[in-house]
Amino acid sequence: MLEEKLKTIPHLPGSYQMRNRNNVIIYVGKAKDLYKRVNSYFKGNVTGKTAKLVSEITDFTYITTATEQEAFILEINLIKEYNPKYNILLKDDKTYPYIEYIRKPYPRLKVSRYTSIKKKDKKILFGPYPNVYAARRIVNLINRLYPLKKCEGNPKKVCLYYHINECLGFCERNIDQEKLKNMENDILSFLKGNNKIIKDKIMEKMATLADNLNYEAALALKEELKFINIILDRQKIEIRDYINRDVINYYLADGIVSMQILFLRNGKIVGGSNEKFYLITDEVDEINSYILNFYTNHEIPKELLVSANFNTDIIGNILNTKVYVPLKGKKKELLDMAYNNAKIALIQELEMIERNEKRTEGANNELKELLHLKTLDRIEAFDNSNLFGSFAVSGMVVFLNGKPARKEYRKFKVSIDKNDDYNTMKEVIYRRYYRVLVDKLVIPDLILVDGGENQIRACRDVLKSLNLAIKVCGLKKDNHHRTNELIDGDTLELIAIPRSSDIFHYLTRIQDEVHRYTINYHKQIRSKGSIASVLDNIEGIGSIRKKKLIKKYGSVAKMQEATIAELATIIPEKVAVVLKKFLQEFDNAKKK
Repeated sequence: MLEEKLKTIPHLPGSYQMRNRNNVIIYVGKAKDLYKRVNSYFKGNVTGKTAKLVSEITDFTYITTATEQEAFILEINLIKEYNPKYNILLKDDKTYPYIEYIRKPYPRLKVSRYTSIKKKDKKILFGPYPNVYAARRIVNLINRLYPLKKCEGNPKKVCLYYHINECLGFCERNIDQEKLKNMENDILSFLKGNNKIIKDKIMEKMATLADNLNYEAALALKEELKFINIILDRQKIEIRDYINRDVINYYLADGIVSMQILFLRNGKIVGGSNEKFYLITDEVDEINSYILNFYTNHEIPKELLVSANFNTDIIGNILNTKVYVPLKGKKKELLDMAYNNAKIALIQELEMIERNEKRTEGANNELKELLHLKTLDRIEAFDNSNLFGSFAVSGMVVFLNGKPARKEYRKFKVSIDKNDDYNTMKEVIYRRYYRVLVDKLVIPDLILVDGGENQIRACRDVLKSLNLAIKVCGLKKDNHHRTNELIDGDTLELIAIPRSSDIFHYLTRIQDEVHRYTINYHKQIRSKGSIASVLDNIEGIGSIRKKKLIKKYGSVAKMQEATIAELATIIPEKVAVVLKKFLQEFDNAKKK
């Protein structure tokens, strides 16, 4: 059937989606010619990660577009929506540090991190810097050299800093505006790239300290001068037009692409990003798609410098920025620098990549073999608990291919008002997998329950009533609350797992995650004490009744003062009794 479907693909641009046996999208790609690209997976000699991808494909879908540029945009949106297993691996989602200058209520510097920066925010930012240590050290140095406000809070009188000329007296607001303006100009000029200002300031202060025989402090400033030289002067290449630009290049080896982006701010390299992903399809398409996806979550500079394999027209039009391929001069040297950094990073980290894969995919594959499962792409784990001795709740976490999928976590308020693990588990499992069937959600390959035979039997009974054949296992903990045993849900036998193995750490991580998620739900309710959070835990109070209660009482305290009869004017009396009891337990718990 797949062979016949391949013959019907049109020779048009568009995006294609590869799916596994559970109809889950595991890879999204784009092509100028869909017919040629999709057929190449099944008729060519594929190896490595591409071969592994093809082995899991049971179906594919595609959406045609009018142009290749539209295909790029569609691909970006689909990857963002579905986060497919094989698109980008080993991605580092960290953000980079900036130095932020704040004018009001008083001038100060701080280190900030932002995933995205909008012009309308009007923040005065410099960076990103190579690392947070460098940014903090520069901030500390500027504070030592200039009379910025250094103390916490708002004292009524000026302190020692003012008397030794290291503060302008912001507490008494008796500020010399000319000194303030000159100080700000110096700091901003330095952060924009004028190194001479700070160097001269350091040399001047070193001379003063030396004249006062304070050689130790002078030596400390000398070390700071060396640090400034290393951070700001070691760059052999500068572009003095002060345009913010990124330089992008890559290196390919062993089927892995190492993408290097150098951040140039005010003409100097202040940091970079290196990420790696497995090459699944065409090299040129993959690197162009990577760049377009990268800038969906990062600031787009005024200019991009790229190598010849990048499609400058498509990237420039989609990102609405200037894209150039430099052939000579300093810009070409910057491009070569990005290439060399990409190459070095990949060579140095190949061993680490292999180790990380073994820890995640390897442990997941070991568990699959141990339980004799054909596939183990999705694990759903459950933990039951109670609030304040009653009012049971449950949490569910999801692991996809060995990694947590936090967007798919779910929490449940349970109608059973007693410590009954068996019936609590039955209710939660029924509600979860009845919804899976009705909404045609992805069926997991394995269900893990936090407990022993009792919880396993409850889970199996419900699955049997829903005609679902899903493997179930139980995770038991010892007296120290550490994962101790894995129970096979089919035979109820204990499966021995060495504590030093990757699979043991993997199962421990899953169990800790679901327990943490459930406990955090409790803490959230206790700490926030919000009326909405409280009402979410009462069976029989839906969105409409919750809105009416919030409108009338507005707070937990006022709701606690209401009688059952008063509450019953909005909700049924039986529900009012349950609510009143819960509010009492809630109040007692807060007092402990």
